[in-house]
Amino acid sequence: MNAKRLMTMIAFLVLFVLQACAPAAAPTAIAVEPQKPAESRPQHREEPAPAAAPTAAPAWPEEHRPAAEPPAPPPDDNQFQDAGVNPETNPVYDNLSTFALDVDTSSYSVTRRYINDGSLPPYDAVRVEEFVNSFDQGYAAPRAAAFTIYADGAPSPHGYDEGTYILRFGVQGYRVPDSERKPAVLTFVIDVSGSMAMENRLGLVQRSLHLLVDQLDERDSIAIVVYGDNARLVLRPTSASRRGVILNAIDRLRPEGSTNAEAGLRLGYQIAQEAYQEGANNRVILCSDGVANVGNVEADAILAEVHRYVENGITLTSAGFGMGNF
Repeated sequence: MNAKRLMTMIAFLVLFVLQACAPAAAPTAIAVEPQKPAESRPQHREEPAPAAAPTAAPAWPEEHRPAAEPPAPPPDDNQFQDAGVNPETNPVYDNLSTFALDVDTSSYSVTRRYINDGSLPPYDAVRVEEFVNSFDQGYAAPRAAAFTIYADGAPSPHGYDEGTYILRFGVQGYRVPDSERKPAVLTFVIDVSGSMAMENRLGLVQRSLHLLVDQLDERDSIAIVVYGDNARLVLRPTSASRRGVILNAIDRLRPEGSTNAEAGLRLGYQIAQEAYQEGANNRVILCSDGVANVGNVEADAILAEVHRYVENGITLTSAGFGMGNF
């Protein structure tokens, strides 16, 4: 058997093994590979490949390598509440729809995080309206009115009948120019417990605050309260014009202790009350990775503690960081 015939038989043998091992979805793509024997034979003559061990499997071509098994979902104790799905409503009997203009968008971000980590999100974490509102629909903002309504429609793709249409209504609120916005009196209540010692938790809080400081000016002020086992004041209400002082306080934050959210909110609202400005946007912003585990840990009790401050015009915003205890 001459060398040319031997190389031809080896090429057919490799082709047969590859076809036997190939996924069923891509047989045609794999069969294309051996169509250039003239180019591959000289390479084998110049640099003969070492004999494979008897137990070694043939290597997959890079473009046909099977996908790796997705990693198992990481253990977590995130908690989601099933918001349900709205039923079909006959507009003959109910032609009004009531909804909030400040719709949440967190479900899309949470779902994306699960998928990027190689696992599917819990069923209750997926809320359609938050997916829809996560994307900029490109509606033009009104120039003077509080909001504008856009409507369009098309035949339904679901095949009910020829007379079925899908209508879309979009609401775009007025975008307040920066020159017209109210001064911002912001008090940050930041969780610095041990569980925040991650780049996507306390590190992300610090980077986010850096971005925020760049958007503020001399009309605004920032105060920072932190809590671990106990709460303490890190930065008294400080004009946003003192950028260096504020950033220095932010960069000094370090994780410590447990999670006494009640103490943090209590002190945060006391500071916010002292800094209160009539006609300004007075707001306490809670930054945490999860639930409280020291002090009063029940959400209803904590909210009741700060309710009287809300009645006085100091609102509360809660921002979650990281996954787990969410």
